[in-house]
Amino acid sequence: MKVALVQMNPVVGDIEGNSTRIVNAAADMSSRSDLVVFPEMSVMGYPPRDLLDREWLIDEVQGAVEAIGRASKDMHGCAVVFGAPYRDARSGRLLNAALLAVDGCIAFRQAKTLLPNYDVFDEKRHFDPGSGVATVEHRGEKLGITVCEDAWADLLRGQKGSHCPVDPVQQLAEQGASLFVNISASPFSMGKERIRYNLIRNHAIRHSTPFIYVNQVGGNDELLFDGRSMAFSRDGDLVALGPSFTEWTEIVDTSADTEPIDYRPQKRVESVHDALVMGIRDYARKCGFKKAVLGLSGGIDSSLVCCLAAEALGPSNVLGITMPSRFSSEGSVEDSKELAKRLGIEFREIPINGIHDVYLSVLNDHFAGLPEDITEENIQARIRGNIVMAFSNKFGYLALSAGNKSELAVGYCTLYGDMCGGLAVLADVPKTLVYDLARYVNRASEVIPQAVIDKAPSAELRPGQFDQDTLPPYPVLDEILRYYVEEGLSPDEIVARGFDSEVVRWVADRVDRNEHKRRQAAPGLRVTAKAFGIGRRMPIAASYRQADSHGQAQPRLGFEAV
Repeated sequence: MKVALVQMNPVVGDIEGNSTRIVNAAADMSSRSDLVVFPEMSVMGYPPRDLLDREWLIDEVQGAVEAIGRASKDMHGCAVVFGAPYRDARSGRLLNAALLAVDGCIAFRQAKTLLPNYDVFDEKRHFDPGSGVATVEHRGEKLGITVCEDAWADLLRGQKGSHCPVDPVQQLAEQGASLFVNISASPFSMGKERIRYNLIRNHAIRHSTPFIYVNQVGGNDELLFDGRSMAFSRDGDLVALGPSFTEWTEIVDTSADTEPIDYRPQKRVESVHDALVMGIRDYARKCGFKKAVLGLSGGIDSSLVCCLAAEALGPSNVLGITMPSRFSSEGSVEDSKELAKRLGIEFREIPINGIHDVYLSVLNDHFAGLPEDITEENIQARIRGNIVMAFSNKFGYLALSAGNKSELAVGYCTLYGDMCGGLAVLADVPKTLVYDLARYVNRASEVIPQAVIDKAPSAELRPGQFDQDTLPPYPVLDEILRYYVEEGLSPDEIVARGFDSEVVRWVADRVDRNEHKRRQAAPGLRVTAKAFGIGRRMPIAASYRQADSHGQAQPRLGFEAV
């Protein structure tokens, strides 16, 4: 059977646009294919979230599904597999379905039976699980069609938070499936690509059956989808592999003796770089922005975001603003200018000393007798945030914030200051990975000035200020955060891995006390297994207890009001 894999980037909620693209792509492939396969929820885009509660929108989806069915009449008997929410006629509940259109109608529906309800997934909020799986015949093949999670039973068994009562792929094999097809919307995170490869390949080998896997690509809010659609022979040989982070179509003949291709997963830093570039581009495009603005401090975080934005949107569509104060070093201003020159972006310098003086003068009587502290420091950050937002308002630019995951985790950031923005590009990128990404940007030539990479990180809000005066060394901090945030270990479990007890408890306390800051942060692009925001929903007004090094419970009270 000749199968066309269509790795598609849908726009969530754009029913007409998505369905038109499905029909046009399928019609183009139909004379050369027996089957054309699109990703999960391709009619509506994934994740649609509470759009699924809009009855009128589900009616529009139903109309689009029927239109795709009718359009298949002119496709020479070629069948089209695509994804959409579908309302069960008996229960009235929504199903996350794969639909097969052929010869002018919807000939088959397969509902997703394993509904993910962990991390970034919340499907049980909207969908009922399918009652079972069945094969469908098409041009001499018995197709075993599954939707995303239904192919993950092997890995899900015993995993915390998952419920896996059945193995749909095994059931389809027992029903005599001669070709497996899985349509997916599987988000990107570092290292996940190889897990998917091994998972799908093992299905093909175990059941001696070819396997077609088609994954969504593109950025939808925080979630990034890398594609990497695949086709395997019955022997587990990889015969087709889609690129990362871009749309793609390829026709595979499952009955031919196709030469296997080598599998090389995208390298870690390269994959994160490409994910962030795509995430900026898609977030801007799908939200209606053509240009972006950000503050350039001369530090590594804003320099990296500027490079990513210039690649995503084009240098002419990026404005960088440096806003020096009396505490800014000459090097920081000059490094910002040099970066802007090398990238070819628009650049402006707006000093903030005068504005800061006015702020202090207005507050002076109210703060009389009190020493200067972090309050005066944060006023500077908030002035800069106001300036960036003024340009965003006036010119309709997307404001990008540059804080990284390490800072956001422990609250080393200013509410309504450097956290201002419409998109937090590095919110899921630990500081140590920021340095790796900067070196990757400079792999062919020095785009980010080496002085930016070499200098000690500093907010430059007071004389002689450096990050490491307040924070543990970033390699230590990032490891502790990985254990505490991403793996969910307790402070005692982290200490047992060789970390200093006092440092661990300081980090854990700061993470817990700054939940309110992260709740007010801009959406952040997800690249790790556990990002703040959509995949980690913690209470703010809470008092839970952690054991100290002596096993005594210590209350977690209050939060950082900065």
